[in-house]
Amino acid sequence: MEAAQFDYHLPKESIAQVPADRRDQSRLLLVNRSTGQVADHLFHEIPDIFPQPVTCFRNTVSVLKARIHGERSGGGSVECLLLHPGTSGQATRWWCLLKPGKRLPVDSSFAIADVFTAKVLEKKEDGTALVDFALKKHHSVAELADQIGEMPLPPYIKREDVDPRKEMDNERYQTIYADPAKPYAAAAPTAGLHFTPGVVERMLASGIRFEDIALHVGLGTFKPIQTDLVESHIMHEEYYEIPQPARQALQAKDNRLKLAIGTTSLRAMEDFYRYSRKNEVPAEGTFGKNADIFIYPPDTFATDALLTNFHLPRSTLLCLVSAFLTPGSTDGISWLKQLYNAALKRGYRFYSYGDAMLIL
Repeated sequence: MEAAQFDYHLPKESIAQVPADRRDQSRLLLVNRSTGQVADHLFHEIPDIFPQPVTCFRNTVSVLKARIHGERSGGGSVECLLLHPGTSGQATRWWCLLKPGKRLPVDSSFAIADVFTAKVLEKKEDGTALVDFALKKHHSVAELADQIGEMPLPPYIKREDVDPRKEMDNERYQTIYADPAKPYAAAAPTAGLHFTPGVVERMLASGIRFEDIALHVGLGTFKPIQTDLVESHIMHEEYYEIPQPARQALQAKDNRLKLAIGTTSLRAMEDFYRYSRKNEVPAEGTFGKNADIFIYPPDTFATDALLTNFHLPRSTLLCLVSAFLTPGSTDGISWLKQLYNAALKRGYRFYSYGDAMLIL
């Protein structure tokens, strides 16, 4: 399958630089797969949309303020993006992305005076580096990031070095249900950014249920496919956990629609289903593993519905949504392009701070 099929043109002005004034005032494109009908809504209308009882599976991972700046020992600034902890038992060691990476070989170091020093221990071919932090004021690297770091906004959201919008980003680039005990996401599960406490309360009052899962979102989620063929792309891994209550809801034989809030939730759910079908899931307890699942047409799904944002061209997320539109077929590729073109004409805003799409 040629990766070029997943290209499309997006005007720069359609890339949302800030979120809607209120989370639930973002727009919502409703797509019915069985009828082909498409309708425009606002997100706060979502509690009244579903045709049957629903269980929503949401990714509760918290976004770490993972972007840290420092100075190289030989002079020059460094940007360090924390991705995830390294080997267990070595709490000060984290895998990171470093800029300028070529000027930070193994054994080089960078620091902020009286705050930390950091040494590069190892580098991989993909550009990631294992960094050991010597902390002078903080108990952990996560605490360091929380105190001095910046939200790891994607590069298409532009911010100046001194930008008053950064304070807003600290709140709005985080879901309202993020669990601070899981602060290792390098990017937000953006489909969840539209929820407000009021919307959740109305959904619960209408009989909609929520189950919490966690997939630690990595930068690979947004990495474009750089191979000519989709099948040649090497998929990244992201660790996920599905607690016992969510497991029971996923495996329940009932008439409840199983809705994935975001592609990260969908990846965890479908990976879990695949291992369940192979009888490789323990009978009880939290199920956790690294998901390297790559979903693209003509894959099929156990998940019934998907809430998602509008995604980057030639991305694995675009492959996933295309597959979900028409399971078992490649027709979703052209249909998704039609939907995106229609959304652009109707003024929908794209990417992380943009609007949403609900596929039933």
